[in-house]
Order: sequence, then C-alpha cells, then structure tokens
Amino acid sequence: MSDKKIIIAIDGYSSSGKSTMARALAAKIGYRYIDSGAMYRAVTLYALNNNMIDAQGNIDTSALISVLPSISIDFRPMPDGTQHTLLNGEDVETEIRQLRVSDNVSPIAAIKEVRAALTAMQRSLGKDKGIVMDGRDIGTTVFPNAELKIFVNASAEMRARRRFLEMSDKGDNVNYEEVLANVVRRDHIDETRAESPLRRADDAIDLDNSYMTHEEQDAWLEQQVNKALHS
Repeated sequence: MSDKKIIIAIDGYSSSGKSTMARALAAKIGYRYIDSGAMYRAVTLYALNNNMIDAQGNIDTSALISVLPSISIDFRPMPDGTQHTLLNGEDVETEIRQLRVSDNVSPIAAIKEVRAALTAMQRSLGKDKGIVMDGRDIGTTVFPNAELKIFVNASAEMRARRRFLEMSDKGDNVNYEEVLANVVRRDHIDETRAESPLRRADDAIDLDNSYMTHEEQDAWLEQQVNKALHS
C-alpha cells in the first residue's frame, strides 16, 4: 500500500451495503472509517428523545436547529474492529439502528442547517485525509475533490431484503414489507430533497452489488483504491 493518503467517498442508496464495505475497506488499508449516516441517525435520535418529532413525524425544526451547536458526535473503536457511535459521549449504536430512527432520518437529513452542521463535522474529521467515508453526498458536497468516489446501488427489493435480514439477526421485530416501504420512502426523500440531494458525482465509479459476494466486492474495491493511489 502506498504512503500516499487519499479520501475515499462511497455514496449510494440506503441499505446498499455502503457502511459494511466502507468499514471493511478502511480496516484493510489502515484508514479511518467515518459513517456519515450514523451521524444523521444520531441527530434523529436526539430529536426523538427530546420530543422534537411528534407521532405523525412532524419536526420542530426551529427547536432542533437551536440545539445543533450542543450536539457532539464521535466514534469509538471497539475490540472486535467495529466502531460505535457516540452522541454527547453516550454509546447509541444500538438505538440509532432501530426502525423508529430509520423512519425519521431522511426528513431530518433534508434540513439545511442539519446538513451544514454535519458537513462541517465531516470535513473536520477528514482534514488529514486517510479516511473512508460513506453517505449520500460525500463525493458531491462534503468532499467534491476526493481522490476516489464510488457510487453504490442495488434494487430496492434486494436492499430491503438485506436490511430485513440484518435487523432480524439482531432480534428486531420487523417484517419485510415494512422495511421495503421504508427503503422506497427514503429513496424518494433522498433523491428529491432541496439540500444536497442524492446523486452520482460525475467522476464517481458505479458499483451495482446486487449479486456480488462480499469477497468479490472487497476485491473490486481494493483494485479501485490501488488505481487511485498510483494515479
């Protein structure tokens, strides 16, 4: 592996496996992994726990914006090689993966002030390069000059099946239809929001991983990294 340090931006649709591949890639090449989606989930959890989102999903936007400066998000490496998300110093990794957070994260992520605050955090985390960051707008907005950009996709049905199996394995009581509806809804919100909508960067490399094994995907990613490092 080259001594050269780069920024690797992995964008794509919800439940496309971005986080899993980004985490594995970072571990393999010795980079820091930043899960930008977890950051938006953490803000969503904060809003839910502080009654800023009602039962109908309406957000008290002004209240949330006013507390953004007091919200701190960081990541803690774990002994097994994974990392947990910290919200104001508290480990919230399990809570942010629940369906109630998934159901509300896209509207929260569409708020301009939330995106501005988290974009600033993300740029700060990447100032020294040597990172792999995944999300929706990493290659288009957060790091438009990233040396390697990947855009990941798979069918909504395939992504929902993966998400359903992942949540079921963790013991969550969910059904496939609920998860599929959540994936389709999040796709629509992510693609149509006014602030930093989900789109493929012009210089991104496409990856449709619908029928790839983890081994095939990891090998493909490592090949792209090697090309970027030696270009």
